[in-house]
Amino acid sequence: VTAYMSKNLSYDASIVVVTPSSKIEAAKYEKKVMVLDFVTPTPQGSSWGLGGTCVNVGCIPKKLMHQAALLGQALQDSRKFGWQFTEEVKHNWMTMTESVQNYIGSLNWGYRVALRDKKVTYENAYGEFVGPHTIKATNKKGIEKLYTAERFIIATGERPRYLGIPGDKEYCVSSDDLFSLPYCPGKTLVVGASYVALECAGFLAGLGLDVTVMVRSILLRGFDQDMANRIGEYMKEHGVNFIREFVPIKVEQVEEGTPGILKVTAKSTAGDQMIEGEYNTVLLAIGRDPCTRKIGLDKVKVNINEKTGKIPVNDEEQTNVPYIYAIGDILQDKLELTPVAIQAGRLLVQRLYAGATTKCDYVNVPTTVFTPLEYGACGYSEETAVEKFGEENIEVYHSHFWPLEWTVPSRDNNKCYAKIICNIQDNERVIGFHVLGPNAGEVTQGFATAIKCGLTKEQLDSTVGIHPVCAEVCIQNHLKAHGILG
Repeated sequence: VTAYMSKNLSYDASIVVVTPSSKIEAAKYEKKVMVLDFVTPTPQGSSWGLGGTCVNVGCIPKKLMHQAALLGQALQDSRKFGWQFTEEVKHNWMTMTESVQNYIGSLNWGYRVALRDKKVTYENAYGEFVGPHTIKATNKKGIEKLYTAERFIIATGERPRYLGIPGDKEYCVSSDDLFSLPYCPGKTLVVGASYVALECAGFLAGLGLDVTVMVRSILLRGFDQDMANRIGEYMKEHGVNFIREFVPIKVEQVEEGTPGILKVTAKSTAGDQMIEGEYNTVLLAIGRDPCTRKIGLDKVKVNINEKTGKIPVNDEEQTNVPYIYAIGDILQDKLELTPVAIQAGRLLVQRLYAGATTKCDYVNVPTTVFTPLEYGACGYSEETAVEKFGEENIEVYHSHFWPLEWTVPSRDNNKCYAKIICNIQDNERVIGFHVLGPNAGEVTQGFATAIKCGLTKEQLDSTVGIHPVCAEVCIQNHLKAHGILG
């Protein structure tokens, strides 16, 4: 691969992809394709291989560590199912992280091989526009090369935001560091209430650690708030501590170590109250910022939202500069999900080179938050449905349910929950689907296809259920209108 790249010093590409999302799709149409991918190390020194956030420091390690926590719960449940074991069961952080990182390494290599097989040129270099149709690539040794291309796709993604307070970059970690942390984090303060914050807090608590979440305002902003609050209550009941309406103003090191001891000073958002606490690790998960401000977009006059750094595009992912496109988390007013970026990239390339016309659907997109009680969703939240269609034009059907697998260990009755939101004026078409329970992603994926096909409440009620599974709560008239739930 290195020899192949070295032959392309005067490379004139049909398309340059700044980080890989659409590279292989473009190569299918026999276009000359280059990928620039470079990871700036975190303040703690963490970096990773080819594949982007999801593979290296996002969905993949998060889901695997969530699974580690679920296995701990399964061990507890197993005694009621007749399993007998006398030895003390412990969790080994290093064994888990090593196994997760080994798997991620295999994915990194797989992407390298796929690029080579599709004859895509890969440069591990930082891309920056320097003029029309021209980009500068700088590798980790500082060696610069210039490339020109007919078109560019920007898919640089986002990186975790820091608080801008004393000690944050010196002593705190982010999700970019956590999944390869070379020691058990111990007593952990998670700052933030995003899905990243709650997912990490959830699996850390599931591994037996003392976990506190510090929340500035609401949980899971942008998600259905009824579901978000149910998640918070469940996590609280399962040992996660919450400090509401406080923000850190200072982080100090009390004792060095792996982990050491950190003192956090926080201030109330509702008054002048100050609190202090000591933790082994402080994990910042307060949001992410687009990697758009240092890639030379001003040199080619690409518009960005100056406040957020997001890039506005039209419905074909085209920026205000006709030969430059953008996909993924950096887009303004679009969902920040890996499969959305993949879909948008594929459809974009098919429109550019295969005569296709299909555009990416950014509304009926399923997603799952892998908190201890998993949350699957597709379509509108209750709040956005009311805002868009009017409260008088929607009906919400809902129900609690108890997974059969949880009945024998007799735990968490009446905690799992499902609801659908229907547009009364459109034959009670399902415009929102929400479920809290085990395997929520698996449940939601199938219903998402039905929603894209125009699913109605009548069709749900006429569908025969599979018994006994969690998903059957959504069909055969199990869901009742608001006000009927007992």
